[in-house]
Amino acid sequence: MPEIIDVSSMDVFLKYIWSYFSNFSFLNFARVILDLGIVTFVLYKVLKVCKDTRAWQLIKGIIFTLIFSYVCELLSLNTIAYILNYLISFMGIALVVIFSPEIRRILEQLGRNKLGLSSLLNLDQKSDTRIVTKLMIDNVVAAAQNMSLTRTGALMVIERNTKVGEYINTGTRIDSEVSASLLINIFVPNTPLHDGAVIIRDNRIVAAGCVLPLTDKQVDNGLGTRHRAAIGITDVSDAVVVVVSEETSQISLCYDGKINRDLTREVLREKLGALLIPEETKTSFSIFSRKDRKK
Repeated sequence: MPEIIDVSSMDVFLKYIWSYFSNFSFLNFARVILDLGIVTFVLYKVLKVCKDTRAWQLIKGIIFTLIFSYVCELLSLNTIAYILNYLISFMGIALVVIFSPEIRRILEQLGRNKLGLSSLLNLDQKSDTRIVTKLMIDNVVAAAQNMSLTRTGALMVIERNTKVGEYINTGTRIDSEVSASLLINIFVPNTPLHDGAVIIRDNRIVAAGCVLPLTDKQVDNGLGTRHRAAIGITDVSDAVVVVVSEETSQISLCYDGKINRDLTREVLREKLGALLIPEETKTSFSIFSRKDRKK
């Protein structure tokens, strides 16, 4: 027998398709794209703010709970699914309490326009970042020079693309602008934070007294624990480290698992600029073209 086709059902389907396309307009399409774009952008910024905090681990735990609850419902594990659904129903209130510091941080950044339209369009952001980075470099160089004259040991880590949050957590949180006077005070001998590393992230001091991994490489016998730690952190990340020796008063710079010793103030500033401000690497000189000697 020939196959019987339900004409009425097909007519309803065709009418639905026709009504959808007849109501289609580029204005509605643009609204949908704008709506999704704003939601995606806000979620991206929120996750970016939470990534280096304890909230990131909690977010992953919540996502795992939601997925596990869905799987339990598919497998008809009714008791577990009921318990999880009951917990999820109260999760909204719990999130407000647990994430209150992160929520406050997001609102503060929104007030400072870090999540605003200028951030989306990247207007003048690179120019402002270069200015702040140059100021940070000047303060680090000035602090290193001062501590070199007084033979004060120092270890200053500048984070780049690779996050070193696990080492930040070993120290004391500070979250301050980089200033030469603050760096000098941190490394004053016999103070609580002097025997560790300062870590700088996004041109701000985020922690002091941090413990760094020691390098496994064979190094000069004249290099102590401070220098081995400086090389060690550059073995596992792309960080840049400025070291001041209390024995020799020499200023050294570590990056890519290598160490450049006995640098002058000018050479140190030049190298930091080339490493931390990519635009400056396009100049005619190379950071390796000069001999790192004291004049």
